[in-house]
Amino acid sequence: MNLFNVYPLYDIEPVKALGSTLWDKNGQEYLDLYGGHAVISVGHSHPYYVRKVGNQLKNLAFYSNSVKIPLQEELADKLGKISGLKDYSLFLTNSGAESNENALKLASFHNGRKKIIAFTKGFHGRTSAAVAVTDNPSIKAPLNFADHVQFLPFNDVEAVKKAVDNETCAVIVEGIQGVGGIQVATDEFLKAIRTACNKTGAIFIHDSVQCGYGRSGKFFSFQHSKVKPDIISMAKGMGNGFPIGGILISPIFEAKFGLLGTTFGGNHLACAAANAVLDIIRKEKLVQNAETLGNYLFEELGKFKGIKELRGQGLMIGIELDYSVKELRETLLFKHHQFTGVAGSNTIRLLPSLALKQSEADRFLEVFSQYVK
Repeated sequence: MNLFNVYPLYDIEPVKALGSTLWDKNGQEYLDLYGGHAVISVGHSHPYYVRKVGNQLKNLAFYSNSVKIPLQEELADKLGKISGLKDYSLFLTNSGAESNENALKLASFHNGRKKIIAFTKGFHGRTSAAVAVTDNPSIKAPLNFADHVQFLPFNDVEAVKKAVDNETCAVIVEGIQGVGGIQVATDEFLKAIRTACNKTGAIFIHDSVQCGYGRSGKFFSFQHSKVKPDIISMAKGMGNGFPIGGILISPIFEAKFGLLGTTFGGNHLACAAANAVLDIIRKEKLVQNAETLGNYLFEELGKFKGIKELRGQGLMIGIELDYSVKELRETLLFKHHQFTGVAGSNTIRLLPSLALKQSEADRFLEVFSQYVK
């Protein structure tokens, strides 16, 4: 049997990793500045993480949500404390797409509406409801109907004021668009969404799948703008590579048996991984490190005159050039052995571990300076 061939693959086979370093099967060392699409939050193979997940695996890997799982309550408690959102509730899923599916579904259950406001270049996942609110027709099948979705220009305050009305179910937005090119939502834009939702009874869904969990230098990127969404979707950095996602749900929602459900969401191993991640983030002050190292990279990259535009917050950085970055990315990877990402054709995307060291940032800057002055 062959694999269903939907991924263009680099001829690299990683077999070991530690911190921000990868090694392939030939022993070649790589600097990881991408973290597998922003998934590696506390560094590869962190000893504490490995121990916690390993110990849980020895005891009990899985049972369903029909029994008590104290690890879920521990995770909710830690999330409330580190995020400052103690009055919110937690529902656990397996991925970012599943988190957004449940966020949209919960919003529609709450107000009985179905019209959704989404934004240009937004990406929210590939499952049915999530892909319907994603601005990419090429990944939508005919059954991913989107007649109920209206796309507005990202960061357009006036468009939000005009479009959100008493028929709107929810507004879904990324605080920092990842796939869309590291576009940062302005304070005015997020506040306009909050105000419009307050006026109309629409639900404000903040997609924090990529920009959350400390990556922006705050635990959630919307905290830079001092707004509070009604539902916050999460995944990627939650498990440092173990699949887990979730939504944080404000007190305006009432929980009922059967309202939401999942087989694997919040399982024992996933929660052990997620609890370990939060312990490491807190103990090693990684949110602060993301802010410090992010500021350092922005300051140093800001000296490069060849950069067309520099965007992002913390360790979520987009470097736009005025030409295609495909060749540059491959040069960084195959000649200098540094993993980076791209967004669109002209933007290099940096999404390293929140535990990135300044010496590792300097290695990237030294190499990058050879090609972009």
